[in-house]
Amino acid sequence: MKLGFSAADEAFRQECAAWLQEQMDGPFADIRGITNLVSKVDRRRLWEQQLAAHGWSCIGWPKAWGGRDATLAQQVIFAEEYARAGAPNRINHIGVELAGPTILAFGTEEQKAKFLPGIAAGTDIWCQGYSEPNAGSDLANVRTKARLDGDEWVVNGQKVWTSLAHFSDWIFVIARSEEGSQGPKGLTFLMMKMGQPGIEVVPIGQMNGEAEFNETFFTDARCPADSLIGSVGDGWRVAMGLLAFERGVSTLAQQMQFRNELDAIIAAAKANGMASDGVVRSRIAKAEVGLRLMRYGALRMLSNTDLSAIDGAALTYKIQWATWRRDLGELAMDVLGQAGEVVDGDNYHWPMLPNMYLFSRSDTIYGGTNQIQRNLIAERGLGLPREPRGNL
Repeated sequence: MKLGFSAADEAFRQECAAWLQEQMDGPFADIRGITNLVSKVDRRRLWEQQLAAHGWSCIGWPKAWGGRDATLAQQVIFAEEYARAGAPNRINHIGVELAGPTILAFGTEEQKAKFLPGIAAGTDIWCQGYSEPNAGSDLANVRTKARLDGDEWVVNGQKVWTSLAHFSDWIFVIARSEEGSQGPKGLTFLMMKMGQPGIEVVPIGQMNGEAEFNETFFTDARCPADSLIGSVGDGWRVAMGLLAFERGVSTLAQQMQFRNELDAIIAAAKANGMASDGVVRSRIAKAEVGLRLMRYGALRMLSNTDLSAIDGAALTYKIQWATWRRDLGELAMDVLGQAGEVVDGDNYHWPMLPNMYLFSRSDTIYGGTNQIQRNLIAERGLGLPREPRGNL
């Protein structure tokens, strides 16, 4: 077996790499290397629109809806080159990689025409209304309610850890539409406009001094009756389909970000002499091996032709990268020493590596805690008996 890309794919790599380099060296140099999601939001909105104007916003989508019909190999290449160029983390990742593919897979033609153009153009930023105070990793426990009132849905409840809700234009919401239902039954998947009366967003301060996450409160918030994706009570199937898209090509871009972080650690170790420490060298080597294994695992996962299914590789991927990056953050701080614990100024902003360390503490929690991931691997991947449920 020959592992590699075709000549046409390599030509595509050169095309997208040249364009990205031109942008990051030129008009968007001021947002190069930004890894958090709340810095220079206005500039990054313009960046989303610049990507769209040149056909790079959602290359895997059909051409009819603003994409390029890019092959899987091309999507992987673009994701890698995007991160390699130091382009900023996409503030519309949720729209492009989650909401859009879900609408394409489960939405009607009318819904596609309503929602997709704004995502593809980079003008509509989306956020995700899944987790609640008592329904984080246990998504089937959501309590937010939706009831049909004439030709509108009325939504009441609370979501939490809503990334970027404070400047998003739209949110997709999992709500309980059948009174008395429990678990995955009786849920409905709704698309709602942000900024309307009845939706309140409260930022959650993080220990790195930023606030990417929010609490989102719904008090008689409304959306049209035809804003539901799928059918009434079919929300769980749509929600699980969306989570399968979450483990898509963007995982390769995520890994390229990890590559940049590991390279920064290596550079810091060489600069301050820590590279001569045998234990540090061993830990760097272990991190390098882990990163390469993640790449091969992600490529194997993406080779699954049924992108709506979560197979064994997908089940293990979250716990793999989250644990690896948590350890990488600890390695970064050990290499930096005191220099990584102090920053100048009152309104400080941590540099990349200390910020990565602080944020990585959440990696093993959001998107399903490591403990929940182990249950999923055991029960769904290995077919072991289910963990006992119920009150203790």
